Amino acid sequence: MDAGRGAAPGRTARRGETRRTVLTIAAGAALAAGFGGRAVAQEGGGAAAVAPKMPAGEQHGISVFGDLKYGPDFANFEWVNPAAPKGGRIVFTAPNWAYNQNPQTFNTFNTFILKGDAPPRVETIFDSLMVRALDEPDALYGLVARSVERSEDGNTFTFRLRPEARFNDGSPLTAEDVAFSLTILKEKGHPIIAQTIREMTAAEATAPDTVVVRFSGQQSRQLVMVIATLPIFSKAYYATREFDASTLEPPLGSGPYRIGRFEPGRYIEYDRVADWWAADLSTARGRFNFDVVRLEFYRDRQVAFEALKKGEVTYREEFTSRTWATEYNFPAVTDGRVRLETFPDDSASGAQGFFMNLRREKFADPRTRAAIGLCFDFEWSNKALFYGLYLRTESFFQNSAMMATGLPSPEELALLEPFRGQISDAVFGEAWRAPVSDGSGQDRRLLRQASDLLQEAGWRREGSRLVDAAGRPFTIEYLENDNSSSRIIQPFFRNLQRVGIEATERIVDPAQYQARTDGFDFDMTGLRFSLPETPGEELRQFFTSESARTNGSRNMAGIANPAVDALVELIIAAPTRQDMTVAARALDRVLRVELPWVPNWYKASHNVAFWDLFGSPATKPRYGFPVETTWWWDTGRAEKLGRTG
Repeated sequence: MDAGRGAAPGRTARRGETRRTVLTIAAGAALAAGFGGRAVAQEGGGAAAVAPKMPAGEQHGISVFGDLKYGPDFANFEWVNPAAPKGGRIVFTAPNWAYNQNPQTFNTFNTFILKGDAPPRVETIFDSLMVRALDEPDALYGLVARSVERSEDGNTFTFRLRPEARFNDGSPLTAEDVAFSLTILKEKGHPIIAQTIREMTAAEATAPDTVVVRFSGQQSRQLVMVIATLPIFSKAYYATREFDASTLEPPLGSGPYRIGRFEPGRYIEYDRVADWWAADLSTARGRFNFDVVRLEFYRDRQVAFEALKKGEVTYREEFTSRTWATEYNFPAVTDGRVRLETFPDDSASGAQGFFMNLRREKFADPRTRAAIGLCFDFEWSNKALFYGLYLRTESFFQNSAMMATGLPSPEELALLEPFRGQISDAVFGEAWRAPVSDGSGQDRRLLRQASDLLQEAGWRREGSRLVDAAGRPFTIEYLENDNSSSRIIQPFFRNLQRVGIEATERIVDPAQYQARTDGFDFDMTGLRFSLPETPGEELRQFFTSESARTNGSRNMAGIANPAVDALVELIIAAPTRQDMTVAARALDRVLRVELPWVPNWYKASHNVAFWDLFGSPATKPRYGFPVETTWWWDTGRAEKLGRTG
């Protein structure tokens, strides 16, 4: 259960040794104090429309604040090798995933609905209007779309498509397909998508190569960028199929890969489309180099590790400190056939913790939540279990400029003051910091503080256990879908038992885990999510009151706070990056004092092990670690190991 890494914006990442799972209430006119007196909250709870900054006319790219690194005629992204050879294969287990995807099993290829468990990376069979540049905070450049144009009021965007765009059966990809895709995702897509794009009012094909997307006027600046990166489906294909059906029929896509061989719950292969229509575009050159991208599915971490040692898995990102420190000494490592590398991770580390379900009455009092947090001894865990490799997570924006530190700045106070009396006074002091233990594993001082807080919250001791006013014992069931976190949570549980809380671990199969977390049927579970450098719509999924009420959202804790809702909207509508950063720091202060979690740990690096079969670009992009899409099969290295691909 060590630090998970590599989650895309809004994407959920599993945390190392565990397998686990990346819209407002208006605050009214009080928000007029924010951003120099400009009110951003509107009646009904929506944010005022703020469009991405763009020059007039058709543009080859788009970013939130208008800055683009690459010009209209750029040849390729700097973080790829444009001469990378095609061929070979990479075999790995998924380090991150999205929507209804499950890294341990799968029973459907439909990843864009709530139903079923889909395999990670199935999204790679679909193209989108634009793609992300991973060396810029939020810039997008054209893929299916050759250009985008914004209306003067920012409520209409016109995408003009490349005439050569094709689905992988050779049929043309037209504006009708784009309009159909956006419309069906809003109507029947996964709640993460449908909620996010609800301020899109229409997507219309005005010509075979032109799609016009209209917004309500309440959308955020980021929404058009979300729209531009959504998958494009074939309208003709779904004319004879139910879009929201769970199915193992490989769908028709237009992307660089198609589904090849598979066995549900065991493995899936994505085969490179040799005649992919976009292969020579600047946004694709040097990418998607492996002929086969194969994902293996294991329900046991040790079995997956053994598969690497045997060469059945050829690439692995290691999330478990004990394994990294003590188990990478097998023969293939010592003789150089398996390479160990640590790559820097300069992106925001994200939020990782044991999340409590605030929808349950026993967690309602923040003093109770604070007491639970005092029972986790990070210092002991880091020393005894993690080999000193980690730092304590304290912020929801850890390792980024959006993390709150010290006392609030005047600009932060201007945003927080309207909520004084509605949020804890602690928000206006030093940013919340995690307690530091004596490293003994059972710090008596912290445990006494926990007991005092529980008593203040109305719990009383009855023998060795805590009970509420009605005599009901205080129990916590920790929901998991494998047992690899036991060595970390059991010491935590023993401290909970010392203060009278009966904590147990409940391990369920992956499908049941997905169903229970989608329906918020748990007391506590582990989660890590990563937020982008320019956070937007995904904030609503993780933190707002509406997402707390929406099954399948990523608001696992059930955070429902009007101040949080309002600050989320301020971040999304911020006119400058500085304003966005100030609002994010204010939000971070409120969330940290809310204590919806027991924060865990992080490290700003990727520890990877791989068989010496691959080449990689000279430059790793700052905002991503796209191994399977930018590395390549090195024939010379492979021949030395007797591998043929």
